[in-house]
Amino acid sequence: MKSVLKSLNTYRVFLAALVLGAITIACDEDSVTLGGNIIGGNNFETSIFEDTQVVSYSARTPRVQTNGLSSYQLGTYTDPVYGNTTSNLLTQLQFNQPGPNFNDNPEFQKVILSIPYFSTLDITADESNIYILDSVYGDQPVQLQIFRSNFFLQDFDPDSGFEDPQDYYSDQGPTFESFLGELIYEDLSFFPSAEAIILDEGEDTEEVIAPEFRVELPVDFWTELILDMEGSPELSSNNAFKDYFRGMYFKITPLGDEGVLFYFDITEASMTIEYTYTAIDVADTDEDGDTTDTITIEEEVDFNFQGQTINVFDSNYSPAIDLLLADQDTDNGEPYLYLKGGEGSIGVIELFGPDTDGDGEADQLTELKANDWLINEANLEVFVDRDQVPGGDTEPERLFLYDLDNRRVLIDYEIDNTFANNPNEFKSSHLGPVQRDASDNGISYTLRLTTHLNNIVRRDSTNIRLGLAVVQDVISSNFRTVETPISEDINNVPSGGINSQQGTILHGNASPDSAKRLKLTIYYTDPE
Repeated sequence: MKSVLKSLNTYRVFLAALVLGAITIACDEDSVTLGGNIIGGNNFETSIFEDTQVVSYSARTPRVQTNGLSSYQLGTYTDPVYGNTTSNLLTQLQFNQPGPNFNDNPEFQKVILSIPYFSTLDITADESNIYILDSVYGDQPVQLQIFRSNFFLQDFDPDSGFEDPQDYYSDQGPTFESFLGELIYEDLSFFPSAEAIILDEGEDTEEVIAPEFRVELPVDFWTELILDMEGSPELSSNNAFKDYFRGMYFKITPLGDEGVLFYFDITEASMTIEYTYTAIDVADTDEDGDTTDTITIEEEVDFNFQGQTINVFDSNYSPAIDLLLADQDTDNGEPYLYLKGGEGSIGVIELFGPDTDGDGEADQLTELKANDWLINEANLEVFVDRDQVPGGDTEPERLFLYDLDNRRVLIDYEIDNTFANNPNEFKSSHLGPVQRDASDNGISYTLRLTTHLNNIVRRDSTNIRLGLAVVQDVISSNFRTVETPISEDINNVPSGGINSQQGTILHGNASPDSAKRLKLTIYYTDPE
């Protein structure tokens, strides 16, 4: 699956890799390479253990926190298994420099909104300036409207005495839309274009930039909103301005059963007002010897969208799957895991089975600790249910395995120093990308948790529940709040899972196909 994050800083990542490599040695000192360090060939026996008592089930995530994300989405997406989702957006506009002074006789000329797409230059193309859009799904246009919003977005939660950050959720669209103001812009048939943007075409200042959503907004609206308010308290600071102009709401309306969805980085978006004003040419810029001429000067005022931004979803989640997720067997596990990003569902995995003797530890784990094995490698291999998943581009490229109980990544994520310019290969030792067949259909994912298992078996770490989520990327290690009816303690999901709208179905521990059941495989050395 294509990534929506910025390129990694190679130098910083290289330094991080050196540090993580050292951590790997320190943290994993009890494990050895499979088949290695066998003295005399008779002192050690290398074997395989399978945790067949692992329990796995799914949990619905119908209401997810969607502010403070690393990327956002607009459009409509139809998952062949889970149904349709339309993604709208509410965002705050703020000055780069508050309190603008427009000088004498100012007049707004253009108001330009710019939202860059994720794209790469096609170096194989015969022509220059040919781009390939990244993180765009679907091939049908949609209706795009931009409204003024009159809903005030708080930075801090008043219920906490304004001490905690304010959370906003994916289901607040109806509330936001009840506060809509004027229609600012409309495109009745919008579709992201891969064409490069040429600025000042034909002039000496001509510039070519990467593809972006770049449109002119109505000058009269912004003249009344900003120019006519010059010098007022409403423009004196960004806090005052965000109370005066409370935001812009981007609304998508599908034009049919399909549509298009694209991802973007809101911190790269901008709005620019180009204006002119008059001044006395005291510097005699036209070199006519007259320093009393009145000249027209071009200037601009710039805005950014780095305040609060919230994605809201209108999801038509599959009723059949919703019914299944409402009755999950959390004791014995389920035949299938239903994973869907956004307002979707995650997998819950519990290792080592029940605690029948009531000592607070799974019986199978107690036996493992007593064996004093050296764990060389430990993997969760999860198979795609190819009878239910169509395959191809609709399948997620990556899954995210994490500590569900403590809302954090596993130690194997932290020490995995695999990195690449292609984010699909980032952390690929721990979180292996989907393995595909010759027809590009997904087969399985391999998720390595060697150090996590060593910490449990040899260092007495807690055997926590694991979460498994579809993600748009694995680079972000942040988490967002989830409100779900299945259990109050299943309350978080990786932020990359909120960004993703894709879904899949995996074989669980109770799958009718015993060869594809989810299980933990441990490769260990048993000192004789």
